[in-house]
Amino acid sequence: MKPFTTLTSGVIPLPNNDVDTDQIIPARYLKVTDKAGLVEGLFAGWRYLPDGQPNPEFPLNQDKYRGCRVLLAGDNFGCGSSREHAPWALAGWGIQAVISTSFADIFQNNALKNSILPVKVDAATHRRLFELAGGLTPVEVTVNLAGKTLHLPGGEMASFPIDPFNQLCLLQGVDSLGYLLKQEARIAEFERRIG
Repeated sequence: MKPFTTLTSGVIPLPNNDVDTDQIIPARYLKVTDKAGLVEGLFAGWRYLPDGQPNPEFPLNQDKYRGCRVLLAGDNFGCGSSREHAPWALAGWGIQAVISTSFADIFQNNALKNSILPVKVDAATHRRLFELAGGLTPVEVTVNLAGKTLHLPGGEMASFPIDPFNQLCLLQGVDSLGYLLKQEARIAEFERRIG
């Protein structure tokens, strides 16, 4: 995992509320045992027309959002089943942060384990971002993990919560196991002392 410190990126607006993990990655794409190929199924029900062609109205298919790493989602993002494939597919696309007013707990935990930062903002900031995101070019934001702040255009700023352990792991670019392995010398010293 790469450390997550500060991310400046354009925002991809997806105003749908209650987006569940089956909408993020439909069950028919879950036959794989690794992350390869999951990006093809990301939002497949919305990204593709009935004939299989890309839906030009869907944001991820629009050239102006190519390279954007922040998804601006509606309320209650990631609800539904506990499939870890949802953050895998988002990460495969290049999403590094998702902004919403609320996240399903299991999705939030799975996202954090896969280096995707759930940025929970208040309703006023959320509305403001969608207002700004309606233009011809993507609105750019900066996510500062150390400061737990989201910087909007024009100097506006909002804070977001994250528990200290997940914050530390993202800043160091390690998962839970990686964090424990970094403590190996201290663990060995403790074992020698209590020996």
